[in-house]
Amino acid sequence: MRLLLDINDKKAAFLLELLQSYPHVKVKSLTPAKAVFMEELSEAVEFVNDVKRGKKKARPIKDLLNEI
Repeated sequence: MRLLLDINDKKAAFLLELLQSYPHVKVKSLTPAKAVFMEELSEAVEFVNDVKRGKKKARPIKDLLNEI
């Protein structure tokens, strides 16, 4: 299982040390650019799921392509 955590900077060092003490846990830090990408991707997936549930309305692809 993979988890993405958003941790307060003051507590990050402690939590990283704790997680790294477990042999079955692998810890990998994200670069700031990758963190932004993951956040935006998560928001996009959430938007698509809301569209599928009918909570939000999507624009037709033709409108999007006409803007470009």
